[in-house]
Formats: sequence, structure tokens, C-alpha cells
Amino acid sequence: MIRNALLILLPLLLALPAEAAQITIQNRRLGPTQTLGHALHAAGLSNAEVDAVIAAMRPVFDFRRSRPGDQLRLVRADGVLTHLDYRRGPLDEWQVRLEEGALVGSKREMPEETVVALVDITVENSLYESAGRAGESPDVAVVLADVFAWDIDFYRDVQRGDRARALVEKVLSRGRLVRYGNVLAADYRGSTVGHKRAFRYELPDGESSYFQEDGSSARKTFLKSPLKYANVTSNFGSRFHPILKYVKSHNGVDYGAPTGTPVWAVANGLVTRASYSGAGGNTVCLRHNQGFETCYLHLHGYGPGIKVGTRVQQKQVIGYVGTTGRSTGPHLHYALKRHGKYVNPLNQNFPRAEPLPEELKEDFHSRVAELLPRLDGGPALASSSSAKPPHAAP
Repeated sequence: MIRNALLILLPLLLALPAEAAQITIQNRRLGPTQTLGHALHAAGLSNAEVDAVIAAMRPVFDFRRSRPGDQLRLVRADGVLTHLDYRRGPLDEWQVRLEEGALVGSKREMPEETVVALVDITVENSLYESAGRAGESPDVAVVLADVFAWDIDFYRDVQRGDRARALVEKVLSRGRLVRYGNVLAADYRGSTVGHKRAFRYELPDGESSYFQEDGSSARKTFLKSPLKYANVTSNFGSRFHPILKYVKSHNGVDYGAPTGTPVWAVANGLVTRASYSGAGGNTVCLRHNQGFETCYLHLHGYGPGIKVGTRVQQKQVIGYVGTTGRSTGPHLHYALKRHGKYVNPLNQNFPRAEPLPEELKEDFHSRVAELLPRLDGGPALASSSSAKPPHAAP
């Protein structure tokens, strides 16, 4: 922080006479209901200065992107605004500079690099919380949940003592983690699910998928859950309804999750319903192959482009958790039918997708052989240029 301030002040101190170099710095954040203009006024800028800053930023910044918590740094020399930095993340920073008597705005280009790191997590409570204790961002748990979504329900199946290891791309800026990229290889050992491994492989058509060590697909025709992380609050079968006050058949599974949590399609399918259904609230139903149908109830809203007749892909967001219809709180009611009859989604065993073609297996196995030593405890960090993801030879 001190070093950054000095870098900002140095050119000012050189440019101004010693007797005029009275520098003041303010650091602020946008409040919950503040616009950028409001925040600048609160920092003491005059109406003319606020107008000048807004005019300088307008060509490079969409003010609709302003969010509570965005950071502002204002630098004044003898009461005159000379520098303003607007930051909303490690890679998103805008600047306003006083140049020849006028304020000029620009988008700051931030350095970025991708490395491949070994992530090693031992579960103590949830995978999400355990990631933080392992020195990782909890976001890595979401990335791993995406890889093993066909085999592991990361709320019901994860137990204390389970271990997850993965070779993951990390996007860094000035040494700080910006986000996680692709998982190149992952290993999960759990008391409930057993030993699972998956390796990312780029197919000749440019699409990437995950395969097990023997070349069989890590994907299944259906995901284990329509949510990455959610608590099962009501199982399939009969139950006492808290609103209706009597025992009734519960033809699905309820997942408790915050309003707005994305809901994804558990399999490729065709949208047969996307409308309000009374007690079920906003509802999306999908028709799948082999006589299966899934329905997602009480949604807060629908995913982009979701309407009757739309074809959706597995893992596509079709809606968001809500509490519409007859509901006691934010949750998703997920129902599965086979040939018109409700079945328990939690005890189905769906087949895997097509295995890797025979002509690609030799290349796949050679790529896996490069990754295995590191996945099993080799060097923890390597340049992305020396650690390519498995992909088909040209």
C-alpha cells in the first residue's frame, strides 16, 4: 500500500515546486446506494470536479457496472484533483489523470499470467470451507464440483477426512489470484463415493471433456444434482406439509439454497414448460431421452433464452432458486419422471457418456502420464507454458 502511494506521489513531487507540494490522498468505497457521483461529492469534490471526472470516465467506463464496495482513490495536489483510481477487482481498474489542465480517463491494462498449481484439500467440514483452510480461495471448491458433478453430490456425499487433489490453472495478476481456470486433472478420495479421477482432454473438434484414467467418460447422461451446492431439506416420499398441515406425497427433492442461486439442467433436453404453475410458482420442465422428464419449481426467474421449445445442454443455467408459489422459503423443488411416473432422483444410476474413441486413447494416455506424477504429489507450481492440458495431437 505504501509503495503504491509512493509511485503515485513521485511524479507529482517532481513536477511541483517544493513549496506547492501539499499532497492529500483519500481512499473510499462505494456504499450500498451510492452512485459514483454521490461518492465523489461525499469525498469533497465540487460540482465542477464531479462533472469533469464523469466526463473523463464516460468514454472508457460503463457507469451501470458500478457496484457497492468498488474502491476509489483520490489524490490532490494543493487541493487540485490530479489522480483518481477506480477499482472493482484485480484486473478491472480505471484511471483519471490531470494532463495539461484537463482530466483524461483510461482503462488500466493489468498484467496477467496463468500458472498450473497443485491444490490439495482435506475435508474437515465442507469442501468449500476446507478450501479456505488449505490456503485456497473457496471458489476452487466450485470448480471441483463442476468436474465431479456426475459422480459426487458435494452436499450429501462429502465426509470429514475426504481428500481432493487437483492440477488447476490459476490466473494471477501481480502475484495475486484473480480466478481459477480449467482443472487439468482431479482426484477425489471419499468414504462415501470411493476413489474418483478425471482428466481434461481436448477433442479434435476443439471441445474439451473429462475422462477417467482408462479413457471412459467422466460424464454421465444426468448430473447428481441440479445445484452445485445445496442442502436437501426434504426427501422424496410422503411428508407432513407445513402449510397444508397434513401428510401428502412429495414427488421430488427439495434443496435449500439462497434466492438467485443458479439452477442447471441435469441433462440435455427440450423445454416443455417455462411458466407460472400456481403452487409450484415459476416452473421449468425438460424432456430428455429414454422417457425421462425433469421439473424445477419455485424459481425466482428463468435462465437466459429459456422458453418452450428451447433445446438446452447439460449444465446450462435454466433458472434461479426462489420462493414463488406455495413455498415457506427459498428452495428448489426438483422432480424426476420416467415414462410418466415420478421416481426418486437421489437413487438413480445413470449410464456414462461415450468413451474416448480408440484412435485417441494412445495420445490421451501419454498426456495423462505427464500429469499423474504431479497430481500424486509432484512439483506444486509450474508455468502454464510447460504444463499443457491434455489434448489430441494435431
